[in-house]
Amino acid sequence: MDEALLRSLTPSVLGVLVRRGADFAAAEDAVQDALVDAVRVWPADPPRDPKGWLVTVAWRRFLDATRSDAARRRREDLVDEEPVPGPAPAADDTLQLYFLCAHPSLTPSSAVALTLRAVGGLTTRQIAQAYLVPEATMAQRVSRAKRTVSGVRFDRPGDVATVLRVLYLVFNEGYSGDVDLAAEAIRLTRRLAAAIDHPEVAGLLALMLLHHARRAARTAPDGSLVPLAEQDRGRWDTVAIAEGVGILQAALARDRLGEFQAQAAIAALHADAPTAGETDWVQIVEWYDELARLTDNPVVRLNRAVAVGEADGPRAGLAALAELDAALPRRAAVAAYLHERDGDPVTAARLYAEAARKAPNLAERDHLTRQAARLNAGRDGG
Repeated sequence: MDEALLRSLTPSVLGVLVRRGADFAAAEDAVQDALVDAVRVWPADPPRDPKGWLVTVAWRRFLDATRSDAARRRREDLVDEEPVPGPAPAADDTLQLYFLCAHPSLTPSSAVALTLRAVGGLTTRQIAQAYLVPEATMAQRVSRAKRTVSGVRFDRPGDVATVLRVLYLVFNEGYSGDVDLAAEAIRLTRRLAAAIDHPEVAGLLALMLLHHARRAARTAPDGSLVPLAEQDRGRWDTVAIAEGVGILQAALARDRLGEFQAQAAIAALHADAPTAGETDWVQIVEWYDELARLTDNPVVRLNRAVAVGEADGPRAGLAALAELDAALPRRAAVAAYLHERDGDPVTAARLYAEAARKAPNLAERDHLTRQAARLNAGRDGG
């Protein structure tokens, strides 16, 4: 069973049902039922037209779910519109669905959560990690969003800022998480940039390209993580870097700075350094200061502490880190790195081990465990 194929077809099938009159919550349930049927049926009897098969089955599931005396007349109209088996339209509805899910009746945070769950293909756990909240809290948020839009016609698109936030979180999950969605996020952001002349759309596209350009160097042949300072910069995609820098420069020239442009500027400074030692950390700290003024994101302040540690020394970085909540994800890993640079391997090893226990994915856990083992082995050997 090709799970990637099912995931890629889900937004288009969902879009067909929404356009045909299904409210979003019911349409999503019907599509999920169709996917379950596909997992059961396709291995023995694969369809010639997977999308057409899913549309037909999902539509029938929707009709079954909406049969009632109160909806009888509307149901009969829907039956007349039932698509016949055969090739389905090749239109890509994904970006339109992102806008529709950013519905004016939802708060921005609820709209993002709903879109990531229903269209982006992320699990509730993955969304909760992105938002730095417990999984149960996020499950309630998604459920409330579904109830809010239940029965609502999705005919009023939401705002660009919410869609950008969704695309950014989808890219981040694809770049560092369990599901590979980064390339799809870049594709959709390219489409959005072609349709909307907005500096923050350009800033997000530049940020994605600059991060994605380093992807081949982020892991070793055995799958282990390679820190930025240790990456083989010869494996970076210079074409993507050049494109990202060009897009960013054009956006910054419009003098309408936003958080995605600021993040892209930081990524560009990393990409521009021939070696890790030649990184312009002073300027990176200045961009983090700009970013902190634009957003109240604690992760920004965490990354700023790392940059301060590189620009002004590890003790300055630790002082900046001390101002942050001790429960902030990855704070222990940053503290471990700064303590190691400050010549305190005992504390660093303990913090690396603590960070490993809290790591959000296996690759990061293994990397942090190796860091702790390296320092412990060095101390024992000494």
